[in-house]
Amino acid sequence: MSADLDQLLAEQLAYYGARAAEYTQTAMIDLSRGEQEAAEREMLAALARFALMADVLELACGPGTWTAQLLRHAATLTALDGSPEMLALAKAKVHDPRVRFIEADIFDWRPDGAYDTVFFGFWLSHVPIERFEGFWSLVDECLKPEGRVLFVDDAFRVPEELIEGEDSEVIRRELKDGTTYRAVKVPHTPEELQRRLTELGWQIEVRPLAGPFFLGAGTRA
Repeated sequence: MSADLDQLLAEQLAYYGARAAEYTQTAMIDLSRGEQEAAEREMLAALARFALMADVLELACGPGTWTAQLLRHAATLTALDGSPEMLALAKAKVHDPRVRFIEADIFDWRPDGAYDTVFFGFWLSHVPIERFEGFWSLVDECLKPEGRVLFVDDAFRVPEELIEGEDSEVIRRELKDGTTYRAVKVPHTPEELQRRLTELGWQIEVRPLAGPFFLGAGTRA
């Protein structure tokens, strides 16, 4: 990975650490309440269809929003995030002996076991295209032979974030105090993303949800 990309990913991690205190107030995309509620219903329904997940790995758990939902279906849950500030929020929200929290940079971490399900919510769009294949190699390493993958995400970016133009995956985001950070936000489309995954040997259906959201679910090919 190039030195510039290393710096960008470090800045992205610092952004989420700095944003942790205001995350729940600012995380929602500026959509109508109806669109948000419709997307949430679809996402929770997808989790329900993945019932009997058994041993689950959640990558980039953030403040624990999805962690709590995954526990409704999981036997055990390992929740990983690179931000200690975000992990502190997750630990405060989720009190359950079935959960193991790990602080680690996803781009450097390697699993100490295999899982029935790997889940990531609103993380894949923050993986640079340069690291896309490597990330999915990690997912493969984390899964049991018959393991499954489930993810949700969005392609939402606003014009003022696009500091390098519409074709760039680099954006700039601002905290309430005016501090700005660069981050990665790849505007995947369901069709393009499914094609990329098929080329990497995955059988994952990626379908649109309400608003700018999409969901992917499947297995190795």
